[in-house]
Amino acid sequence: MVVGVATTGGTSIAPVAQRRSRTGYFLLLPGMAWLGIFFAIPFVTLFMTSLQAPVEGSPGQYVPALQISNYASAIAEYWPQFLRSFLYAGIATLLALLIAYPLAYFIALKSGRWRSLMLVLVIAPSFASFLLRTYAWKTILADESPITTFLNALHLLPDGRILNTSIAVIAGLTYNFLPFMVLPLYAALERLDPRLIEASNDLYANPITTFRKVTWPLSLPGVVAGTLLTFIPAAGDYINAELLGSTQDRMIGNVIQTNFIEFRDYPIASALSFMLMATILVLVFTYIRRAGTEDLV
Repeated sequence: MVVGVATTGGTSIAPVAQRRSRTGYFLLLPGMAWLGIFFAIPFVTLFMTSLQAPVEGSPGQYVPALQISNYASAIAEYWPQFLRSFLYAGIATLLALLIAYPLAYFIALKSGRWRSLMLVLVIAPSFASFLLRTYAWKTILADESPITTFLNALHLLPDGRILNTSIAVIAGLTYNFLPFMVLPLYAALERLDPRLIEASNDLYANPITTFRKVTWPLSLPGVVAGTLLTFIPAAGDYINAELLGSTQDRMIGNVIQTNFIEFRDYPIASALSFMLMATILVLVFTYIRRAGTEDLV
């Protein structure tokens, strides 16, 4: 039995399919090269640096080695800053979600012809420098600022101030990363079919039940994306803790920055960076699987 090759207008289909397949791989090359040069190679370099050993009598000089003890030393000395980073990032992410969800809901479903303007207002602060925005918060939360004076009048501040406290650091993180929460939520809610909400109302569901059974589940991909986009950079941030907090509010990003630039302790800084990335990666995969949105991976 002879198996023929299908043809269309005298042209074999199999070679055409093969060429299309090769074209797809060629199109992937630029992206793969970018990931290889700017992610894979630095990742391996970071890991190798974290295993280096110091040169006796030459501070700041290190040689290739397999010194696993760098990881034990790093976590033993800096575990409070490590935990504090995840605590502050988690609180800031939760606050950003509580602020962003009603805002994104209103923009997506209720704003009408003002939608574009409101989206621009959400994004507009990001046009300014991250550092400049954080310095602005340093002025806003100063001891003599109207906000601090008002809260002190209500006796809501235990130490009589906001600046150089954990409250200021979390407020700065929440503000700076709020757009990263709003935009994914808006994208998810904007695709929500209003007829589903109308159907829920027709079935005599109250607004709370409609939100719990219809709106929230359908917006869950936006919630997951927004929380990840907020939590991940917040956990590694060091500018807010540096400018708005005290020495008691240092996060792991501050420790890494200090060890790299001031102490020139590259193995410890690299070990902390590697552990931070690994921990975030584990948390991300666990969170996505628990949320039931594995398609986001």
